[in-house]
Amino acid sequence: MPENVTETLQENVTGTLGELADQTGIADVFAPIFQGFTLQKLLYILVLIVVCVTVVKLLLRLVDRFLARGKIDLSLHTFIRTISKFVLWFLAIIIIVGALGVQITSLVAVLSVIGLAVSLAVQGALSNLAGGVQVLTAKPFKVGDYIAASGVEGKVQEITLVHTKLVTVDNKLIFVPNSEMSAAKVTNYTAEPRRRVDLVFSTSYEDRAEQVIACIKGVIAAHPRALAEPEPFVRVSAYKESCVDYTVRVWCETEHYWDLYFDLLEQVKAAFDRDGIQMTYNHLNVHMISGQ
Repeated sequence: MPENVTETLQENVTGTLGELADQTGIADVFAPIFQGFTLQKLLYILVLIVVCVTVVKLLLRLVDRFLARGKIDLSLHTFIRTISKFVLWFLAIIIIVGALGVQITSLVAVLSVIGLAVSLAVQGALSNLAGGVQVLTAKPFKVGDYIAASGVEGKVQEITLVHTKLVTVDNKLIFVPNSEMSAAKVTNYTAEPRRRVDLVFSTSYEDRAEQVIACIKGVIAAHPRALAEPEPFVRVSAYKESCVDYTVRVWCETEHYWDLYFDLLEQVKAAFDRDGIQMTYNHLNVHMISGQ
């Protein structure tokens, strides 16, 4: 790059920064730092920084212990840690800057102007932050729940202020922005202590309905995961071209849902084979009538 171009660029940058400092008053705010600055004051500031850092780390450890021993929901742990860290470090900076002789009220005013400019530049991040606060306060789900939202589903691993981490059944980690999560339709599969297993079995028209229903109920009654209350439901639900459909609804504890689901599929088929009940499939019966 030519030397004259470099000099021009440096002058433009210096001028822009100078105008920003004049408009915000940041130069006037930090001017007292360099007035009467002595070695003794420098040592005092260094000691104050060490004390502030030590106190902040100690308080953050206390917050971690409180969260570990308390009964606060795991979903709120990250949120509380983040807020605590931000507040403690902000107070520490205010104390150190105040010790340097800077007027706190003027500094807050300057930071407000800068904060407004930054907020306009990071609207997307702020929308995720607002969504994170909404998710944490409304609590449509918590850490450990299995949910479906925004076109993905998985187990909630962590809820941060910016995004929600989901782990899929095939061990993929998905980061969903909280702005989408707060506006999405969320299906929580593990929020309730009980779930209902819905299945449909098809048999031939030659099998009596009473025999089929009794066979299915026998399998359900023998399964240790199936709940007796609410009472299992087994009824004829449809007469189709090649089969009769039986709808089965059985309640179980949520953590046993898939065990009961797959067990019933396997055990009902085995019971049908044992009792001579035919699980039919789509077919066409052709009757030939010989002419005279």
